[in-house]
Amino acid sequence: MSFYEFGRVVCKGVLAICFKMRYVGLENIPEDKGFILCSNHRGYVDPVFLGLRMKPHLTFMAKAELFDIPILSPIIKKLGAFPIHRGQGDVQAMETAEQVIRDGKVLAIFPEGKRSKEGELGRFKSGTALIASRTGADVLPACIYFEKHLRFRRKVTVRFGELIPFEDLGLTKEADTQMLKEASRLMHDRVEGLLNQGQ
Repeated sequence: MSFYEFGRVVCKGVLAICFKMRYVGLENIPEDKGFILCSNHRGYVDPVFLGLRMKPHLTFMAKAELFDIPILSPIIKKLGAFPIHRGQGDVQAMETAEQVIRDGKVLAIFPEGKRSKEGELGRFKSGTALIASRTGADVLPACIYFEKHLRFRRKVTVRFGELIPFEDLGLTKEADTQMLKEASRLMHDRVEGLLNQGQ
């Protein structure tokens, strides 16, 4: 059993005690190819919420500051996370993200770039669309929904939408700014639609 699988077993037990978990749309998750998982961002537990019931292992792009925490850093590295320096045009992080897709793995991204503590969906940055354009990856929209703030025994719904084929994103290998904006808007609308379904 890998460290990732061990962590998933442990987290499954812990979350079953702490929250009332509900998963919807698991049948929409591809199991035979790499893709981008695109979700809203509510809190630090989101990667666990998303990965708990997904058979494919997730590789997360996480803010570089988390890798400066001595105890946390080795754990999240073993769980497949890699750092990105936000707001700096991190070329290395983008190359790593693209390689994840080309290796047939699942890249999980929070396109808002920061947590939304109140649950409102923020504007999507163009990085996700850029990675899709360079790799030809499909995008799986997802959302994490709970009312107000995350509390003990609160009901948490994780919903996976229908896969967005790369062809539907309107992107090319040399996508311009307008293409990236429109693809980002499409992803935003799909995630927003999932959120509007509530619990």
